[in-house]
Amino acid sequence: MEALAQRTFEDIKATLHKLGTDVVAPAAILVDQDARFPEEAFAAFREHQLLSTYIPQEFGGDGLSISQICELCRILGSYCGSTAMIFAMHQIQVACIVHHAGGSEYFRQFMARIHSEQLLLASATTEIGVGGDLRSSICHVDVADDGNFTLEKKAPVISYALNADAILVTCRTNAEAPASDQVQVVLNKGQYELEPISGWDTMGFRGTCSSGFVIKGTGHKDQIQPMPFSQILAHSMHPVSHLTWGSLWTGLAQGAVNKARQSVRDMMRRSNELPQITATRLAELDEVMFSMKGGLFSALEEYQDILDSGNLFRAEKYGFSIQVNNVKTRCSEMIVDIISRAMLIVGIGGYRNDGKYSLCRELRDAYGAALMVNNDRIRGHNATMQVAIRES
Repeated sequence: MEALAQRTFEDIKATLHKLGTDVVAPAAILVDQDARFPEEAFAAFREHQLLSTYIPQEFGGDGLSISQICELCRILGSYCGSTAMIFAMHQIQVACIVHHAGGSEYFRQFMARIHSEQLLLASATTEIGVGGDLRSSICHVDVADDGNFTLEKKAPVISYALNADAILVTCRTNAEAPASDQVQVVLNKGQYELEPISGWDTMGFRGTCSSGFVIKGTGHKDQIQPMPFSQILAHSMHPVSHLTWGSLWTGLAQGAVNKARQSVRDMMRRSNELPQITATRLAELDEVMFSMKGGLFSALEEYQDILDSGNLFRAEKYGFSIQVNNVKTRCSEMIVDIISRAMLIVGIGGYRNDGKYSLCRELRDAYGAALMVNNDRIRGHNATMQVAIRES
Protein backbone atom coordinates (compact mmCIF):
# COMPACT_ATOMS: atom_id res chain seq x y z
CA MET A 1 0.00 0.00 0.00
CA GLU A 2 1.41 3.35 -1.01
CA ALA A 3 1.91 5.87 1.77
CA LEU A 4 -0.41 8.82 1.81
CA ALA A 5 1.06 12.28 1.54
CA GLN A 6 2.06 13.55 4.97
CA ARG A 7 -1.16 14.40 6.76
CA THR A 8 -1.85 16.30 9.93
CA PHE A 9 -3.81 15.08 12.92
CA GLU A 10 -6.57 17.50 11.97
CA ASP A 11 -6.70 15.81 8.55
CA ILE A 12 -7.05 12.40 10.20
CA LYS A 13 -9.81 13.61 12.52
CA ALA A 14 -11.70 15.15 9.61
CA THR A 15 -11.42 11.87 7.69
CA LEU A 16 -12.68 9.90 10.67
CA HIS A 17 -15.64 12.22 11.19
CA LYS A 18 -16.59 11.88 7.51
CA LEU A 19 -16.30 8.09 7.68
CA GLY A 20 -18.28 8.14 10.91
CA THR A 21 -21.12 10.02 9.26
CA ASP A 22 -21.03 8.27 5.88
CA VAL A 23 -20.07 4.69 6.82
CA VAL A 24 -19.85 3.87 10.53
CA ALA A 25 -23.13 5.31 11.83
CA PRO A 26 -25.32 4.07 8.94
CA ALA A 27 -24.01 0.51 9.43
CA ALA A 28 -24.19 0.57 13.24
CA ILE A 29 -27.84 -0.51 13.43
CA LEU A 30 -27.34 -3.67 11.37
CA VAL A 31 -23.99 -4.41 13.02
CA ASP A 32 -25.82 -4.40 16.35
CA GLN A 33 -28.93 -6.15 15.10
CA ASP A 34 -27.05 -9.00 13.42
CA ALA A 35 -24.15 -9.13 15.92
CA ARG A 36 -21.74 -8.98 13.01
CA PHE A 37 -18.33 -7.49 12.41
CA PRO A 38 -18.47 -3.89 11.06
CA GLU A 39 -16.96 -4.81 7.70
CA GLU A 40 -17.90 -1.54 6.01
CA ALA A 41 -16.11 0.54 8.62
CA PHE A 42 -12.87 -1.42 8.59
CA ALA A 43 -12.76 -1.57 4.81
CA ALA A 44 -12.90 2.23 4.89
CA PHE A 45 -10.29 2.40 7.67
CA ARG A 46 -7.93 0.29 5.55
CA GLU A 47 -8.55 2.45 2.50
CA HIS A 48 -7.62 5.55 4.50
CA GLN A 49 -4.74 3.84 6.34
CA LEU A 50 -6.23 4.38 9.79
CA LEU A 51 -5.03 1.07 11.24
CA SER A 52 -1.42 2.29 11.25
CA THR A 53 -1.94 5.69 12.84
CA TYR A 54 0.13 4.67 15.92
CA ILE A 55 2.87 2.99 13.87
CA PRO A 56 6.02 5.19 13.87
CA GLN A 57 6.67 7.17 10.72
CA GLU A 58 9.90 5.24 10.02
CA PHE A 59 7.71 2.20 9.31
CA GLY A 60 5.19 4.15 7.21
CA GLY A 61 2.63 5.05 9.86
CA ASP A 62 1.48 8.42 11.13
CA GLY A 63 3.36 8.19 14.44
CA LEU A 64 0.49 9.70 16.42
CA SER A 65 0.76 10.11 20.19
CA ILE A 66 -1.31 7.99 22.56
CA SER A 67 -3.35 11.10 23.39
CA GLN A 68 -4.21 11.47 19.72
CA ILE A 69 -5.11 7.77 19.40
CA CYS A 70 -7.47 8.16 22.35
CA GLU A 71 -9.08 11.13 20.65
CA LEU A 72 -9.74 8.97 17.58
CA CYS A 73 -11.34 6.35 19.85
CA ARG A 74 -13.50 9.07 21.40
CA ILE A 75 -14.63 10.28 17.98
CA LEU A 76 -15.52 6.74 16.85
CA GLY A 77 -17.41 6.10 20.08
CA SER A 78 -19.91 8.78 19.19
CA TYR A 79 -20.80 6.90 15.99
CA CYS A 80 -20.74 3.20 16.97
CA GLY A 81 -19.62 1.58 20.22
CA SER A 82 -18.67 -1.78 18.68
CA THR A 83 -16.61 -0.23 15.90
CA ALA A 84 -14.83 2.03 18.38
CA MET A 85 -14.11 -0.91 20.71
CA ILE A 86 -12.55 -2.98 17.93
CA PHE A 87 -10.47 0.00 16.81
CA ALA A 88 -9.33 0.52 20.42
CA MET A 89 -8.45 -3.15 20.98
CA HIS A 90 -6.40 -3.11 17.78
CA GLN A 91 -4.50 -0.02 18.93
CA ILE A 92 -3.79 -1.67 22.31
CA GLN A 93 -1.95 -4.51 20.57
CA VAL A 94 -0.16 -2.09 18.26
CA ALA A 95 1.03 -0.14 21.32
CA CYS A 96 2.39 -3.34 22.92
CA ILE A 97 4.54 -3.89 19.84
CA VAL A 98 5.56 -0.26 19.27
CA HIS A 99 6.58 0.25 22.91
CA HIS A 100 8.44 -3.00 23.47
CA ALA A 101 9.56 -4.78 20.30
CA GLY A 102 11.60 -2.15 18.44
CA GLY A 103 14.80 -4.09 19.02
CA SER A 104 13.53 -7.16 17.17
CA GLU A 105 14.07 -7.29 13.42
CA TYR A 106 11.01 -9.51 13.02
CA PHE A 107 8.77 -7.03 14.82
CA ARG A 108 10.29 -4.06 13.00
CA GLN A 109 9.24 -5.74 9.76
CA PHE A 110 5.88 -6.60 11.32
CA MET A 111 5.28 -2.93 12.13
CA ALA A 112 5.99 -2.10 8.49
CA ARG A 113 3.49 -4.79 7.49
CA ILE A 114 0.82 -3.38 9.80
CA HIS A 115 1.06 -0.20 7.74
CA SER A 116 1.59 -1.60 4.23
CA GLU A 117 -1.05 -4.32 4.59
CA GLN A 118 -3.27 -2.47 7.11
CA LEU A 119 -3.31 -5.52 9.37
CA LEU A 120 -6.02 -5.77 12.03
CA LEU A 121 -4.64 -7.18 15.30
CA ALA A 122 -6.62 -9.13 17.91
CA SER A 123 -5.55 -10.70 21.19
CA ALA A 124 -6.01 -13.95 23.10
CA THR A 125 -5.14 -12.81 26.60
CA THR A 126 -7.68 -14.42 28.93
CA GLU A 127 -7.77 -18.18 29.38
CA ILE A 128 -10.21 -20.75 30.72
CA GLY A 129 -9.07 -21.99 34.13
CA VAL A 130 -7.27 -18.91 35.51
CA GLY A 131 -10.29 -16.98 36.74
CA GLY A 132 -9.70 -13.91 34.57
CA ASP A 133 -6.17 -13.31 35.91
CA LEU A 134 -4.13 -11.80 33.07
CA ARG A 135 -0.90 -12.53 34.96
CA SER A 136 -1.50 -16.26 34.96
CA SER A 137 -1.40 -18.75 32.08
CA ILE A 138 -1.95 -22.48 31.77
CA CYS A 139 -0.97 -22.83 28.13
CA HIS A 140 2.65 -22.57 27.03
CA VAL A 141 4.69 -22.08 23.87
CA ASP A 142 6.72 -25.16 22.93
CA VAL A 143 9.85 -24.15 21.00
CA ALA A 144 11.65 -26.98 19.19
CA ASP A 145 15.38 -27.23 18.51
CA ASP A 146 14.90 -25.89 14.98
CA GLY A 147 13.37 -22.66 16.36
CA ASN A 148 9.80 -23.44 15.38
CA PHE A 149 7.05 -23.45 18.00
CA THR A 150 3.58 -24.76 18.65
CA LEU A 151 0.97 -23.56 21.15
CA GLU A 152 -2.63 -24.28 22.08
CA LYS A 153 -4.87 -22.08 24.21
CA LYS A 154 -8.48 -22.26 25.38
CA ALA A 155 -9.63 -18.66 25.29
CA PRO A 156 -13.11 -17.73 26.57
CA VAL A 157 -12.97 -14.56 24.48
CA ILE A 158 -11.11 -13.56 21.32
CA SER A 159 -12.83 -10.48 19.95
CA TYR A 160 -13.27 -10.38 16.15
CA ALA A 161 -11.01 -13.45 15.85
CA LEU A 162 -12.45 -14.51 12.50
CA ASN A 163 -11.81 -11.05 11.00
CA ALA A 164 -8.32 -10.42 12.40
CA ASP A 165 -5.13 -10.63 10.35
CA ALA A 166 -3.02 -11.60 13.36
CA ILE A 167 -3.68 -12.63 16.96
CA LEU A 168 -1.34 -11.87 19.86
CA VAL A 169 -1.44 -14.78 22.31
CA THR A 170 -0.33 -14.71 25.95
CA CYS A 171 1.17 -17.96 27.26
CA ARG A 172 3.88 -19.40 29.54
CA THR A 173 7.44 -19.34 28.22
CA ASN A 174 7.72 -23.16 28.33
CA ALA A 175 6.09 -26.24 29.82
CA GLU A 176 8.03 -25.98 33.09
CA ALA A 177 7.56 -22.24 33.63
CA PRO A 178 5.39 -20.97 36.48
CA ALA A 179 1.99 -19.54 35.59
CA SER A 180 3.28 -15.96 35.85
CA ASP A 181 6.33 -16.44 33.56
CA GLN A 182 4.59 -15.30 30.40
CA VAL A 183 5.37 -14.09 26.91
CA GLN A 184 3.29 -12.59 24.12
CA VAL A 185 3.37 -14.39 20.77
CA VAL A 186 2.11 -13.10 17.43
CA LEU A 187 0.34 -15.56 15.14
CA ASN A 188 -0.35 -14.49 11.58
CA LYS A 189 -3.44 -15.57 9.69
CA GLY A 190 -2.63 -18.94 8.15
CA GLN A 191 -0.53 -19.94 11.15
CA TYR A 192 -3.44 -20.81 13.43
CA GLU A 193 -6.71 -22.71 13.58
CA LEU A 194 -9.75 -21.60 15.56
CA GLU A 195 -12.17 -24.08 17.12
CA PRO A 196 -15.31 -22.31 18.41
CA ILE A 197 -16.30 -23.09 22.00
CA SER A 198 -18.84 -20.30 22.67
CA GLY A 199 -20.85 -17.72 20.75
CA TRP A 200 -21.57 -14.01 21.22
CA ASP A 201 -25.29 -13.27 21.49
CA THR A 202 -25.11 -10.45 24.03
CA MET A 203 -26.93 -7.38 25.25
CA GLY A 204 -24.42 -4.87 23.91
CA PHE A 205 -21.15 -4.42 22.01
CA ARG A 206 -22.59 -7.08 19.73
CA GLY A 207 -20.42 -6.15 16.76
CA THR A 208 -17.18 -7.04 18.58
CA CYS A 209 -17.99 -10.73 17.95
CA SER A 210 -16.18 -11.75 21.13
CA SER A 211 -16.68 -15.50 20.91
CA GLY A 212 -14.57 -18.14 22.65
CA PHE A 213 -12.11 -20.37 20.78
CA VAL A 214 -9.46 -22.98 21.16
CA ILE A 215 -6.59 -21.49 19.18
CA LYS A 216 -3.84 -23.79 17.88
CA GLY A 217 -0.86 -22.13 16.26
CA THR A 218 2.62 -22.62 14.87
CA GLY A 219 5.41 -20.23 14.02
CA HIS A 220 9.04 -19.31 14.57
CA LYS A 221 10.56 -18.17 17.84
CA ASP A 222 11.24 -14.74 16.29
CA GLN A 223 7.47 -14.16 16.64
CA ILE A 224 7.78 -14.20 20.43
CA GLN A 225 7.93 -10.73 21.93
CA PRO A 226 11.42 -10.15 23.40
CA MET A 227 10.02 -8.37 26.48
CA PRO A 228 8.40 -10.36 29.33
CA PHE A 229 4.61 -10.06 29.31
CA SER A 230 4.71 -8.73 32.89
CA GLN A 231 6.37 -5.55 31.61
CA ILE A 232 4.20 -5.34 28.49
CA LEU A 233 1.09 -5.52 30.66
CA ALA A 234 2.23 -3.01 33.29
CA HIS A 235 3.83 -0.50 30.92
CA SER A 236 1.44 -0.65 27.95
CA MET A 237 -1.48 -3.06 27.83
CA HIS A 238 -2.97 -2.03 31.18
CA PRO A 239 -2.82 1.78 30.76
CA VAL A 240 -3.57 1.84 27.03
CA SER A 241 -6.56 -0.48 27.48
CA HIS A 242 -8.18 1.64 30.17
CA LEU A 243 -7.40 4.94 28.46
CA THR A 244 -8.66 3.92 25.01
CA TRP A 245 -11.73 2.27 26.52
CA GLY A 246 -12.41 5.31 28.69
CA SER A 247 -12.06 7.48 25.59
CA LEU A 248 -14.51 5.52 23.47
CA TRP A 249 -16.98 5.35 26.38
CA THR A 250 -16.66 9.11 26.69
CA GLY A 251 -17.44 9.38 22.99
CA LEU A 252 -20.43 7.09 23.37
CA ALA A 253 -21.69 9.21 26.26
CA GLN A 254 -21.07 12.42 24.32
CA GLY A 255 -23.11 11.08 21.44
CA ALA A 256 -26.04 10.54 23.83
CA VAL A 257 -25.63 14.06 25.21
CA ASN A 258 -25.65 15.43 21.67
CA LYS A 259 -28.92 13.62 20.95
CA ALA A 260 -30.43 14.99 24.14
CA ARG A 261 -29.34 18.52 23.28
CA GLN A 262 -30.72 18.22 19.75
CA SER A 263 -34.04 16.94 21.06
CA VAL A 264 -34.29 20.01 23.30
CA ARG A 265 -33.55 22.30 20.35
CA ASP A 266 -36.22 20.58 18.28
CA MET A 267 -38.64 20.85 21.19
CA MET A 268 -38.02 24.60 21.35
CA ARG A 269 -38.68 24.93 17.63
CA ARG A 270 -42.07 23.32 18.10
CA SER A 271 -42.89 25.41 21.17
CA ASN A 272 -41.37 28.58 22.56
CA GLU A 273 -41.84 27.29 26.08
CA LEU A 274 -39.27 24.80 27.35
CA PRO A 275 -40.14 23.00 30.62
CA GLN A 276 -37.74 24.18 33.31
CA ILE A 277 -37.02 20.61 34.40
CA THR A 278 -35.80 19.73 30.89
CA ALA A 279 -33.37 22.64 30.79
CA THR A 280 -32.13 21.79 34.28
CA ARG A 281 -31.60 18.13 33.38
CA LEU A 282 -29.59 19.13 30.31
CA ALA A 283 -27.36 21.39 32.43
CA GLU A 284 -26.87 18.63 35.02
CA LEU A 285 -26.06 16.15 32.27
CA ASP A 286 -23.28 18.40 31.00
CA GLU A 287 -21.83 18.55 34.53
CA VAL A 288 -21.57 14.77 34.73
CA MET A 289 -20.03 14.69 31.25
CA PHE A 290 -17.49 17.27 32.42
CA SER A 291 -16.49 15.06 35.36
CA MET A 292 -16.13 12.00 33.15
CA LYS A 293 -13.81 13.82 30.76
CA GLY A 294 -11.79 15.38 33.58
CA GLY A 295 -10.71 12.10 35.16
CA LEU A 296 -9.87 10.60 31.78
CA PHE A 297 -7.86 13.56 30.51
CA SER A 298 -5.87 13.81 33.75
CA ALA A 299 -4.73 10.17 33.56
CA LEU A 300 -4.09 10.45 29.83
CA GLU A 301 -1.86 13.48 30.37
CA GLU A 302 0.10 11.54 33.01
CA TYR A 303 0.63 8.52 30.75
CA GLN A 304 1.63 10.70 27.80
CA ASP A 305 4.25 12.27 30.07
CA ILE A 306 5.52 8.79 31.00
CA LEU A 307 5.85 7.83 27.33
CA ASP A 308 7.55 11.11 26.45
CA SER A 309 10.06 10.61 29.28
CA GLY A 310 11.13 7.23 27.90
CA ASN A 311 10.94 5.72 31.40
CA LEU A 312 8.03 3.28 31.15
CA PHE A 313 8.85 1.86 34.58
CA ARG A 314 7.06 4.92 35.98
CA ALA A 315 3.85 3.19 34.90
CA GLU A 316 4.46 0.57 37.60
CA LYS A 317 3.99 3.08 40.43
CA TYR A 318 0.94 2.36 42.54
CA GLY A 319 -0.29 5.92 42.27
CA PHE A 320 -0.43 5.78 38.49
CA SER A 321 -1.90 2.27 38.44
CA ILE A 322 -4.69 3.38 40.76
CA GLN A 323 -5.34 6.45 38.63
CA VAL A 324 -5.66 4.36 35.45
CA ASN A 325 -7.87 1.84 37.22
CA ASN A 326 -10.07 4.70 38.39
CA VAL A 327 -10.51 5.79 34.78
CA LYS A 328 -11.88 2.36 33.97
CA THR A 329 -14.20 2.01 36.96
CA ARG A 330 -15.55 5.55 36.94
CA CYS A 331 -15.97 5.95 33.17
CA SER A 332 -17.62 2.55 32.85
CA GLU A 333 -20.19 3.47 35.51
CA MET A 334 -20.69 7.11 34.60
CA ILE A 335 -21.55 6.20 31.02
CA VAL A 336 -24.65 4.34 32.22
CA ASP A 337 -25.68 7.34 34.33
CA ILE A 338 -25.12 9.80 31.48
CA ILE A 339 -27.05 7.84 28.86
CA SER A 340 -29.88 7.18 31.32
CA ARG A 341 -30.09 10.90 32.08
CA ALA A 342 -30.07 11.65 28.35
CA MET A 343 -32.99 9.26 27.87
CA LEU A 344 -35.01 11.13 30.50
CA ILE A 345 -34.47 14.34 28.53
CA VAL A 346 -35.32 12.81 25.16
CA GLY A 347 -38.30 10.90 26.51
CA ILE A 348 -40.08 8.13 24.64
CA GLY A 349 -38.05 8.90 21.51
CA GLY A 350 -34.94 7.68 23.29
CA TYR A 351 -36.70 4.52 24.47
CA ARG A 352 -37.76 3.56 20.95
CA ASN A 353 -35.51 1.40 18.80
CA ASP A 354 -36.34 3.48 15.75
CA GLY A 355 -36.05 7.21 15.19
CA LYS A 356 -33.19 9.68 15.30
CA TYR A 357 -33.25 10.07 19.09
CA SER A 358 -33.06 6.35 19.92
CA LEU A 359 -30.60 5.61 22.74
CA CYS A 360 -31.32 1.89 23.08
CA ARG A 361 -28.11 0.63 21.47
CA GLU A 362 -26.01 3.15 23.37
CA LEU A 363 -27.54 2.11 26.72
CA ARG A 364 -27.10 -1.59 26.02
CA ASP A 365 -23.45 -1.01 25.08
CA ALA A 366 -22.96 1.09 28.20
CA TYR A 367 -23.90 -1.74 30.54
CA GLY A 368 -21.08 -3.87 29.14
CA ALA A 369 -18.38 -1.39 30.14
CA ALA A 370 -18.26 -2.32 33.84
CA LEU A 371 -18.12 -6.03 32.98
CA MET A 372 -15.03 -5.85 30.76
CA VAL A 373 -12.48 -6.81 33.41
CA ASN A 374 -15.05 -6.65 36.19
CA ASN A 375 -14.96 -3.49 38.29
CA ASP A 376 -15.07 -5.51 41.51
CA ARG A 377 -11.79 -7.18 40.55
CA ILE A 378 -10.21 -3.82 39.72
CA ARG A 379 -11.35 -2.26 42.99
CA GLY A 380 -9.89 -5.25 44.82
CA HIS A 381 -6.51 -4.49 43.24
CA ASN A 382 -6.90 -0.81 44.11
CA ALA A 383 -7.68 -1.66 47.72
CA THR A 384 -4.45 -3.65 48.02
CA MET A 385 -2.41 -0.84 46.46
CA GLN A 386 -4.06 1.81 48.62
CA VAL A 387 -2.72 0.08 51.73
CA ALA A 388 0.80 -0.12 50.35
CA ILE A 389 1.01 3.20 48.50
CA ARG A 390 3.71 5.62 49.63
CA GLU A 391 3.48 8.43 47.13
CA SER A 392 0.79 11.10 47.47
